[in-house]
Amino acid sequence: MPRTVVILSVTAPQVLPAAALPALRAAEVVVADETVPDDVVAAAGASRPAGASAYVPLHEEVLLTTDAGHWSVQRATAVITAPAPPGSALVEAVAVMDRLRSPGGCPWDAEQTHASLLQYLVEECYELYQAIEDDDREAMREELGDVLLQVLFHARIAGEDGDPFDIDDVAGDLVAKLVGRHPHVFAGSESIDTAERQERRWEELKRAEKQRESSVDGVPLGQPAVALAAKLTSRTARAGLPPALLPEGPGVGEQLFALAARAKLAGVDPEAELRIAARRFAETVREAERAASRDGLDPHKLDAEAWDRYWPR
Repeated sequence: MPRTVVILSVTAPQVLPAAALPALRAAEVVVADETVPDDVVAAAGASRPAGASAYVPLHEEVLLTTDAGHWSVQRATAVITAPAPPGSALVEAVAVMDRLRSPGGCPWDAEQTHASLLQYLVEECYELYQAIEDDDREAMREELGDVLLQVLFHARIAGEDGDPFDIDDVAGDLVAKLVGRHPHVFAGSESIDTAERQERRWEELKRAEKQRESSVDGVPLGQPAVALAAKLTSRTARAGLPPALLPEGPGVGEQLFALAARAKLAGVDPEAELRIAARRFAETVREAERAASRDGLDPHKLDAEAWDRYWPR
């Protein structure tokens, strides 16, 4: 007898593919195997077949399953597969993290704490930063995964704390924040037509939401010094602070701050510019060392004269 097999998503079995609707309407019988949750079986008006492994259809029917390798797929007259919803792989990533952290998982993963993972969080963010700088798509994809791992790791550990929260709490808070700070998109209560206006509105909403007392509240002080100076400059500029009141003086710190502030006020990212200059310098050093090495010199023992001779001009 004709049989249509509908393969539902493992992570979202409640999502029925639109292509399956005509088959469900025409079916004499709808059955669901043991991989399909009870609530889906009930909603679809399906029944459970007796002796699933030996079951032979007696009617024109639809079989619901989440098992892509189900034996009946080979005998089906039609197979309809539900497309995986966006983000479905994230559910699997959460499950893998839980397995690694749980008893019987990885001993190293089980020993980690929020504090012990800090070094990796910083490293992975900088590796992603470099991949973006280099426009390396393959590396960017890999490093985004490594940053995601840190989020999953910290959320999993947080679920074990005395005041626990988990990855769903983290994602839920993020959704609430994005919706709340984009009323022009989700509520239709405002009209914002430029990125500049949206940036100002974002800060206004954030300030009201966080009930911040100062324009510099919430600036992460642990970020690199040049980026920190630039961020403080932009925050205080939006608060109306006159540029003349920014740090200045003979000290190296004051001079560096003043240079970073001037760049930021001119619309230039001083952190990015300094990184570009530093990476350009590192490559120039390598060029000089390679040139010296080609002439038989040890690049680790160059004197001032040799450096000057091989330095790219």
